[in-house]
Amino acid sequence: MKNPYKVLGVDPNASDDEIKKAYRNLARKYHPDKYRDSDLADVAEEKMKEVNAAYEEIQQMRAGGGQNSTQQQSGYDYNGYGGYAQNQGSTPFYVQVRQLINARRTPEAEQMLMGVAEADRGAEWQFLMGCICANRGYFVDAQHYFDTACAMDPGNMEYRNAQNRVHNAQAGGFSGGQQQGPSCSICDICSALICLDCLCDCC
Repeated sequence: MKNPYKVLGVDPNASDDEIKKAYRNLARKYHPDKYRDSDLADVAEEKMKEVNAAYEEIQQMRAGGGQNSTQQQSGYDYNGYGGYAQNQGSTPFYVQVRQLINARRTPEAEQMLMGVAEADRGAEWQFLMGCICANRGYFVDAQHYFDTACAMDPGNMEYRNAQNRVHNAQAGGFSGGQQQGPSCSICDICSALICLDCLCDCC
């Protein structure tokens, strides 16, 4: 599935008005009436469907997060890597990624993140990619992403908390980017902490 922001040619941080303007411009460009007697009629129709779907998806994403482009979202625990109500980097795009991570729809969250241009991968991007790696048990990779997020935004305690947790997880017996010993992943009951060596009572 294509990144809806890329389909409309706008940045994920774009305002609602900018999104609407981009949609209207593309709608005029690919309107079927312009290609009624053209060999490109079918192409234009498919493109128009794609544009409509992208605009609708963005609308649903922003409505689902209860946010507009100037608001912030907080209160997510990201399966244990959060708990701080700061999240300054949570634009509606990243709010959607956080919701997917919470819903354990990790492949979809990762797909959205990988659709962000490298030049736009800021501290929030690094943090959320670290959450994905940590929830998969890839703690070495998670440490790298959390370290980068903290370096980019050293005052963000949410990022620092995640960095400390994954560091403690590695110190507790995880190495090489993979979990060692009995497997429990990050179970639902232990979602507020990492199961070190799967020795906590709840696991």
